[in-house]
Amino acid sequence: MDKRKIIEIDEEKCNGCGNCITGCAEGALQLVNGKAQLVKEQFCDGFGDCIGTCPTGALTITERDSDAFNKKATRENLLKTQGEEAVRRMDDAITAHDRGKHPPMPTAPPQHENGCPGTQMRMASSNSPAAKPTETSALTGGQMVRSDLEHWPIQLHLVQPTASFFNNKELVVLSTCAPIASADVHWRFIRGRSVVVACPKLDQTDPYVNKLAGILRNTTIPKVIVVRMEVPCCGGLSVTVQEALRLSERSDLVVEEVTVGLTGDILGSHLLSA
Repeated sequence: MDKRKIIEIDEEKCNGCGNCITGCAEGALQLVNGKAQLVKEQFCDGFGDCIGTCPTGALTITERDSDAFNKKATRENLLKTQGEEAVRRMDDAITAHDRGKHPPMPTAPPQHENGCPGTQMRMASSNSPAAKPTETSALTGGQMVRSDLEHWPIQLHLVQPTASFFNNKELVVLSTCAPIASADVHWRFIRGRSVVVACPKLDQTDPYVNKLAGILRNTTIPKVIVVRMEVPCCGGLSVTVQEALRLSERSDLVVEEVTVGLTGDILGSHLLSA
């Protein structure tokens, strides 16, 4: 037994979302009683792909005495428990690790019944009618406009970086205040796009860069639109996206920043660079 790098999980911080299980190509993690746990030390390669998927910062890499990573045993376990596709994903991850890069992310992450209900992916039916005014309760006598939101969750802490609703769509990174300030946000920005919501001032933002980088590694996303408020603190949202773009190692991604005024007017837009 030698000293080496290996994953460490802070159960106090773990919210049971299961994102790290999706992010681990070696199948080294499982949910046990609603908490992520390392199944077997020899299944963990210590590279830390799972860290960027964790919304709470519960995962870190530590260096301690441990059984060495056993590639053969890990491959056999994956074949037995998850099938040939999982083995191919592990082989791709090993190749990426050898090159010092992050491995490809899976396109269809599993759902975990013991995880937080707020992280369970939901998507609107493709047959849903276009947004239009509909009658509300007779008590109000008014009308409502149907939401253009097509998926759930939307909070950046809760989304899985590999969620299928990011595929082949532009991504909107939306400040939490913008849709309150502007009634046009849904049709102008959300319609036909995927969306994540975050507040750079009030959220626990430490995991946001790695989470967004994981999302942006999805090469089917052609563009990111940052919708921020004009207040200075909201600029942190654009900084986070720029840093995530750098970590994603993508040079083909277009990133646009749109600024919303306090009265809901669009004050301007411009392209951002990494």
